[in-house]
Amino acid sequence: MSRTPAAEPDFRERVEILVKLIPPGRVMTYGQLAALCGNPRAARIVGGIAHFGDPALPWQRVVNKLGGLASGYPGGRSQHKVALESEGIRVNDYYVDVKELLWWPPVGHI
Repeated sequence: MSRTPAAEPDFRERVEILVKLIPPGRVMTYGQLAALCGNPRAARIVGGIAHFGDPALPWQRVVNKLGGLASGYPGGRSQHKVALESEGIRVNDYYVDVKELLWWPPVGHI
């Protein structure tokens, strides 16, 4: 039987390390984080980590695969928009241009 990401003791830690690395003005997706941390099917778990994770991390830089903002972000999508716009990211109808803004960590940082 395969282990779930929640059962992997370092899955959350790997996600948080990657989130710390996302530079201002760039974004990563839940699925991208999940895949880079070892389980491409764990996007929902990454979302849960984001919504209840360390508030000192730049969770505003994490969006869904279409660039959509999170309703579960503290203060909702409107506050998520404010946080991204404060970094110079343009948000249209609660979406960002994920193709333009997607960030990938340098090789060896995972």
